[in-house]
Amino acid sequence: MTRILPVAALAAAVALGGVALPGAVSAQEASSEASAAETTSETAPEIVEMVKGDVNAPVEIIEYASFTCPHCARFSNEVLPQIDENYIKTGKVKLVYRDVYFDKYGMWAAMVARCSPEKFFGISDMIYKTQGDWVKAGSDQGIADGLRKIGLMAGIGKDQLDACMNDSAKLKALVGWYQENATRDKITATPSFLIDGKSYSNMSYDEFAKVLDEHYEAAQ
Repeated sequence: MTRILPVAALAAAVALGGVALPGAVSAQEASSEASAAETTSETAPEIVEMVKGDVNAPVEIIEYASFTCPHCARFSNEVLPQIDENYIKTGKVKLVYRDVYFDKYGMWAAMVARCSPEKFFGISDMIYKTQGDWVKAGSDQGIADGLRKIGLMAGIGKDQLDACMNDSAKLKALVGWYQENATRDKITATPSFLIDGKSYSNMSYDEFAKVLDEHYEAAQ
């Protein structure tokens, strides 16, 4: 489980590493200046909740995760497919995915995944499955190129993808949204889960199944 940086430390870490790249949004744009308070409701870009499954499913999982978190990748690659098959596709559970940001690379990945909302979960799967490759690309440019390649493979056009990766207003709004969510829900590590409002840390599939069955039975 990866521990979350305090908001102030996150802002400092992002600001220290901020560079402008061709086709990659500058993380410096999302420093402490990019708080929710600085973006008025009239100008803030819309942040869409990413929901997998039937929105009316009786059980709700809210997942807090970062695209640069190896434990989150393990959950996405090994546990989530079983939850998807046995609970989400059967209409028992819906999954709400909420971003957590440790660093600029996780932010860039989120910008790519959110570039085409209807493709979000497919792109997220690709990002997590190849995390060991693009995270270790060795340079900001290499990581940006690796993420751009994923977006292109998912069918996002080059111009649209570049616009998404350079959307500083959207990045600021996402950082403010993350800060608000993580503070309200007392999120201190990733991946973390709220199941029908109750907090859970990362679990094996068998443990998840037991908890989900209990919540589903209680909802009937």
